[in-house]
Amino acid sequence: MRGLYAILVFFIFVCCIRAKKMRWCTVSDPEQKKCAELAKALVAVLPPAAVAAFARLSCIRASSTTDCIDRIRANRADIVTLDAGEVYSAVKQFGLVAIAKEIYRDGGCILSVAVVTNSSLDIRSLKGHRSCHSGIRWTAGWSLPLGFLLSRNYLSWSKEQPLSQDVSTFFSASCVPGAAAMAPHLCALCQGQKSFIRQKNYHCETSHSEPFYNSQGALRCLRSGAGDVAFVDHLALESIEDSDSDKFRLLCTNGTQAPLSHYRNCNLGRGPGGGMVTRLNFRKTARKFLVTLQMLFGQRGRERQRFQLFNSSSFGENDLLFKDVTYKLAVLPDDIDVSQVLGLDYVALLKGLGHEGSSLEDSVVRWCCISHAEQKKCEQWALSIKSDPLVCVRAVSMRDCIEKIKRDEVDAVSLDATHSFIAGKCGLAPVVTEYYGGKCVPADGSTHLEMDVLPSVVGVAVAKRSSRSVFIGNLGGRRSCHGHMYSPAGWLLPYRHTLSLGHNSSSPCDPDQVYNDVFWKGCLPGSQGNLCKVCLGGSGEAATKRCADNHNERYYGNMGALRCLVGDPSGKSYGDVAFLEQHTLLSNILSLSSSGWAEGWTSSDYELLCGDGRRAPLSEWESCNLGVIPPNTIMTRPVLTARVYDFLMKSQETLAANPNAEFKLFESQQYGESDLLFKDATQCFVHTSHMDPRSILGEEFYSQAETAFNCTHSDILEFCNQDVCSIF
Repeated sequence: MRGLYAILVFFIFVCCIRAKKMRWCTVSDPEQKKCAELAKALVAVLPPAAVAAFARLSCIRASSTTDCIDRIRANRADIVTLDAGEVYSAVKQFGLVAIAKEIYRDGGCILSVAVVTNSSLDIRSLKGHRSCHSGIRWTAGWSLPLGFLLSRNYLSWSKEQPLSQDVSTFFSASCVPGAAAMAPHLCALCQGQKSFIRQKNYHCETSHSEPFYNSQGALRCLRSGAGDVAFVDHLALESIEDSDSDKFRLLCTNGTQAPLSHYRNCNLGRGPGGGMVTRLNFRKTARKFLVTLQMLFGQRGRERQRFQLFNSSSFGENDLLFKDVTYKLAVLPDDIDVSQVLGLDYVALLKGLGHEGSSLEDSVVRWCCISHAEQKKCEQWALSIKSDPLVCVRAVSMRDCIEKIKRDEVDAVSLDATHSFIAGKCGLAPVVTEYYGGKCVPADGSTHLEMDVLPSVVGVAVAKRSSRSVFIGNLGGRRSCHGHMYSPAGWLLPYRHTLSLGHNSSSPCDPDQVYNDVFWKGCLPGSQGNLCKVCLGGSGEAATKRCADNHNERYYGNMGALRCLVGDPSGKSYGDVAFLEQHTLLSNILSLSSSGWAEGWTSSDYELLCGDGRRAPLSEWESCNLGVIPPNTIMTRPVLTARVYDFLMKSQETLAANPNAEFKLFESQQYGESDLLFKDATQCFVHTSHMDPRSILGEEFYSQAETAFNCTHSDILEFCNQDVCSIF
């Protein structure tokens, strides 16, 4: 059996490596020593013919990971392991390719944690303190913690200069290995040897010769008393002895501290782990080489008694060539994009932090519009403000907006409660919430408003007063009108009630199945089959196919569901019951006549269908409704929350200062629709970027949404759940 194994390894090298020299780039003497031992181990376990067929592994000593990237580009080295942030730079800025990534026991990702020894420090009060970082632009030591600080506005970035400049003034002193060229002040705490000769200069370099390099070095920086906080990956915490663990604490995002063991709940975010890069024309050879190394010396390698690929304990340093906690290497296919390797959220974060340099996009807010009418209103908004430039980007639905934000194709959108739930699952963050109450200007006259209880609306079921036989419990075989797919009032709330004698509220749990079972046909924009047969589609400039999940479908939204109940202008194509939100119902009824859709209808022509089987006038909505709905929330990528918040506050101030201006942010009737961009009932915005989606939505609604989506297939949630931590 052992002979067959040797033949297999021989085949890989002779047929696939084809006598190519493999030059591994190292960044310290200990790493060079481990690499040399690996080279010896390869010679020892391979058949003599295989050794003769290819040049042995060569170890190239470089001064830093940046030097390694330069050497690989210049064909003076072939392969190196980098932090994910450096992998991105190597691929996007220097034309290298990612060929493998490290997989740890919990998957392919790491958590960024902030470690302190001072029991009085919290994450909100780090300004003016000393910081230790694993490396410049590194995932756990730079990108994730700075992304968090920016998202909460604890750290401000003017965008007129590189982020590193603002970081260097935020902390009183730092050690950020690799930062010497862009912000020397960030190297003040570093302790590596200084020299005018590049090969001998290790001060603030991404090399083990800098004592405070990588996560282990950042912890060393903290332990020595040089720094007050260390930003490291959670894997480094394993190196802290149990007897010492009580000396350290984690800083949590809510301002508290926690023991080291609580890193899963007390961290600053998640990102991809390390990866290997090489030149494009060398990728096949490098992949085969890594496969062979893992077969021989990996965790389950046949020759791991001779050499352990993921163990550095005998070389006087941690994480040499690979992280010591690596479980295996996932070799990547040819056609995989760097965003698939590192994850859409992480790539968007790096762009947001100026990882690729500044661009015009840094000062532009791209708003997502889902219909022709929204596009028109958005363009008027852009012309009416003096704040940062606004660009209006077209999408086909709220779901499409969420995907585009995650892909960094657009920046922000206002989402109803159900879509806010989805966006939260997709890694987006709240900025502000729409306020539907009365007076909302704070006592100090500013535009910044926060409150503990957010005003909500209710969902109702409405029928024509003349349809006396229609009531909750007797809707089987009738025609239904729903605002749109996943709308709180039109999709999430109704199915929980006993809609017909053949259906009770406990089974089944899939809203789509319930509506298909109960109703003969209907209009649920964004759906398909019988639940699209009552829909009309669009006309004129907004012409679109029937059942589109946006305002171009004339039966979309609260206004559309009411139109559906009344029927089209010819009196045909109508429903027997409409599920919609109560807050704009009366104004929408008035709009039927003013818009020429249907003349003569008044509020007395409609009645509410109560959950207990009663019918009631529209005025009794507080006691006759289907449930409470949290307000709409404006969502974005976490790193942009401060920028989008500032933009919205400036917009609000500009428009409030011109009350007679033609454009109104919270009015939509002049565009022929209702609730465009924001709900028309909105009075102002409430600051909620310090809250998580669950807190904004409330436990009851959040649980309802979770229950529904647990048994409903959703393409957008499937897209959002593509997790780079568990791809392999």
